[in-house]
Amino acid sequence: MAEPTDLSPTIIESLYCEALVLADEARAVFDLSGRLDLAGEDEDLARVALSCEALRTTTRMMHAIAWLLNQRAYFSGEISEFQLRHHGRLPRSQPESKPEQLAMLGPDTQELILRTERFHARIARLDKAWRERFEMHPSAIHRLRDRIGRELGAA
Repeated sequence: MAEPTDLSPTIIESLYCEALVLADEARAVFDLSGRLDLAGEDEDLARVALSCEALRTTTRMMHAIAWLLNQRAYFSGEISEFQLRHHGRLPRSQPESKPEQLAMLGPDTQELILRTERFHARIARLDKAWRERFEMHPSAIHRLRDRIGRELGAA
């Protein structure tokens, strides 16, 4: 079996650049000046939906960027592994968006929100794997196969 992979400065730098681009796109998309095309009775609800999603999205990206900055500090020797493990945990993701609020937003905004959710999920998987020291855990199928093999071998 191959040795498990660990994080590297190259991976962190690549993700950091991607995070900065996504955060900049979020800033541009959620700039409230003239972003709402809806007029009439739904305008206030759309403004609330836009504000809620802007807050969720920017918070999600800032958490990811903070995690990446901690990783960069570790790789540059500014903090120890102990400090990183103690203070560098990725906060839980934001609550999921409400479908009725998302429906009030344009397709480009919805797509950006989805991209930031996927990015945060990638960082969360890396954080979890790093905290578990990239140990490989067999899937349920493999565990079941091993158990059946042991039982059949004992018979």
